[in-house]
Amino acid sequence: MTTLRRHPVPRRRLGVTAALAGLLAALCLAGPAAAVPGPGDTPERAATETAAGSAEIPGVGEIAHSDNITPLANIPRSAALTGTNSDIAFQDDYAFAGNYDGFVVYDIRRPSSPRIVSQVLCPGAQNDISVSGDLLFLSVDSSRSDDSCSSTALPATEKAAWEGIRVFDISDVRNPEYVASVETSCGSHTHTIVPERRDVWVYVSSYSPNAAFPDCQPPHDGISVVRVPRSHPERAALTSFEVVFPDGGFPGDSNSSATTGCHDITAYPALDLAAGACMGDGVLFDISDRARPEVIDQVEDAEHFAFWHSATFSQDGRKVVFTDELGGGGGAMCNEATGDEFGADGIYHVTGRGDHRRLEFQSYFKIPRHQADTENCVAHNGSLIPVRGRDIMVQAWYQGGVSVWDFTNSRRPVEIGYFERGPITDDVLSFGGSWSAYYYNGYIYSNDQAGLDVLRIDDRRTDSAARVRIDELNAQSQPQYR
Repeated sequence: MTTLRRHPVPRRRLGVTAALAGLLAALCLAGPAAAVPGPGDTPERAATETAAGSAEIPGVGEIAHSDNITPLANIPRSAALTGTNSDIAFQDDYAFAGNYDGFVVYDIRRPSSPRIVSQVLCPGAQNDISVSGDLLFLSVDSSRSDDSCSSTALPATEKAAWEGIRVFDISDVRNPEYVASVETSCGSHTHTIVPERRDVWVYVSSYSPNAAFPDCQPPHDGISVVRVPRSHPERAALTSFEVVFPDGGFPGDSNSSATTGCHDITAYPALDLAAGACMGDGVLFDISDRARPEVIDQVEDAEHFAFWHSATFSQDGRKVVFTDELGGGGGAMCNEATGDEFGADGIYHVTGRGDHRRLEFQSYFKIPRHQADTENCVAHNGSLIPVRGRDIMVQAWYQGGVSVWDFTNSRRPVEIGYFERGPITDDVLSFGGSWSAYYYNGYIYSNDQAGLDVLRIDDRRTDSAARVRIDELNAQSQPQYR
């Protein structure tokens, strides 16, 4: 076990009022954030914002979208993989879509007509997924009888139970081959790859230790680091457990989760930075030494963030968007009663230089379209749309659908486009919607519980992004587009 070297900065908490007072005030005063014109704004932008903000809740199963979003295709969920659809990764002409029961490989050479190339049955929630070269990685955070794809569920109280990282060879996408596994403490809820020429470094995020779990003992206050040699992936191995929170992190309260590990980390390898969403804490890392990430800064927001879930950097790395998964992904958190500062995104600036960089809060963003009380909805997984000179993001919101929003003005973020389906039911809260929505080579791909959606955005603010082509995209290993 290794303790990360920490720079001598105090932990900071946002806000000056008590958590309960902040919540009550927000609920009383909440409303869509007002948009102000920024560089290059047009009357068309104002019209889009007005349309998005005033949208009515669609009927059960009804599709709704802004004028600048066109649905191109939907491939219904496969009957072979009936679990929850989760994350997506991309390489060349293929999308690799995770599912709690395994993963699906789609050929997306024709985005309007994607087709299934292969399906791998390999149960183990969440099957968070990444690809690099000939390698594919899956996260398993459910206790299994062993590391095989034919394993069965086993209580975490059993020493023999297995959780961790699985590695596949995808040199033949029609026949992925399972080549290695690495068991990690408390399993792998998510993971982040940092690819290098010879090795792929994997930062494993997991949490919620319990004294009754032999392989997940408290305190679980850090991340597992796994090294996978490209030429010999069967030699994949745990190299260290890096302690992120030697002081235990945020202790938790009635509104916010205690920190017992990290939920998700996004690396920006070109800048040697990573941002960690760690339950009760947001963390900025220096990853110049890939095997030994170091904490630069740590922030908390006990008044508004219930569970720090994920992170996305701006193109220049000077901003970080953290998401708050209020309600754990299963709650109706986009209704009018919840307000616009809870279950939202938090925009932070990265100020200072070197070891003195700090995360400075700017504002919150939440979709301005109220959802029904029967729809699970909260900020979830997204990525940048690579537009020069602007910060625009596409993001999944479960049954809130897919949102395209601009945070160029960090104080006045605004939604500029959306796609959503109406509630699954109108009488009971049901789970569904988009788990992850990413922009890749000109199109938006959403791993919805209704299947893979392909969307096109036609907007003068984003059109230039279609000229940016990349060979691979893992949203948690952020590329430098330009």
